[in-house]
Amino acid sequence: MPSLITNKLTMNIKEIFFNFCKGVGMGAANVIPGVSGGTIAFITGIFERLINAIKSFNITALKLLFTGKLKAFARHIDLSFLLSVGAGIAVAIISVAKLFHYLFEHYPIYLWSFFLGLVLISVFYVAKEVSKWNFTTVALFVLGTGIAVSVALLKPGNQNDSIWYLLICGAIAACSMILPGLSGSFVLILMGNYQLVMIDAVNDLAGLNMGAFRILIPVIIGAVVGLLGFSYFLSWLFKKYRNQAISVLSGFILGSSMMLYPWKQPVTEQFGDSVKVVGYDWYFPAVNSEAMYALLFIVLGGALIWAMESVAGKMKKM
Repeated sequence: MPSLITNKLTMNIKEIFFNFCKGVGMGAANVIPGVSGGTIAFITGIFERLINAIKSFNITALKLLFTGKLKAFARHIDLSFLLSVGAGIAVAIISVAKLFHYLFEHYPIYLWSFFLGLVLISVFYVAKEVSKWNFTTVALFVLGTGIAVSVALLKPGNQNDSIWYLLICGAIAACSMILPGLSGSFVLILMGNYQLVMIDAVNDLAGLNMGAFRILIPVIIGAVVGLLGFSYFLSWLFKKYRNQAISVLSGFILGSSMMLYPWKQPVTEQFGDSVKVVGYDWYFPAVNSEAMYALLFIVLGGALIWAMESVAGKMKKM
């Protein structure tokens, strides 16, 4: 009996540690301009568990919480999973952000190349989860790729502070944070409300300006409703049409890799005191040592995913 308890405890610690590491990957991805933590969640195999955990914040969860059934509440919302992943995200955003800032400033092409290799090889491993490829799944894969490429090429819209549009902005931005291939901040830029929400309203709130609530409350309501509703939709989609869902999301990840293409010139726009990337001008590299090193980093990124998949496969057999 003691050995059984010890083994179970060891497995729980391992699971928490690996979920923490996956959270670190998600947090690191959110630091990269135009990249979504949902992509890493999908690649590392926790995407479905994540959307199911988000979906579990419902009336049943509230009843368990307010009746004092804390253990049942924790099990219902998969609390240990959410805390371990959330801690990883927080640690990455705090620590990795500074490292990435330095690397983007001094070695942007090599860093973009590494992530491009990582994402491209991930498409292969994610697509392997489709149990049967046919005309429908291939068409959905192409559709997902096309949509992601189109989003990358979109130009920012005009600012709109109407309540209904702010609700939509909150819902779509929140959904994009868990959808592979999309960045929440990039979506707000495309919708024209990044400055209004993330700069003006947040600064007004910090300055105790009550007018900020007129902007932020609709965005937050839209985000909560959108995230919960979208998690239900994705959960249903994976249960009913798993192959189709994975194929379209695989295409989405492939199309979003366009944002990671190393040889590009960022198109920026001033938002208050900060400057944000609103698009890119792509170009072909010159054949030189820098291009050769970039190709090496693409291979290294792919090799990292291959190594991770190999280790994960061995652990499943243990």
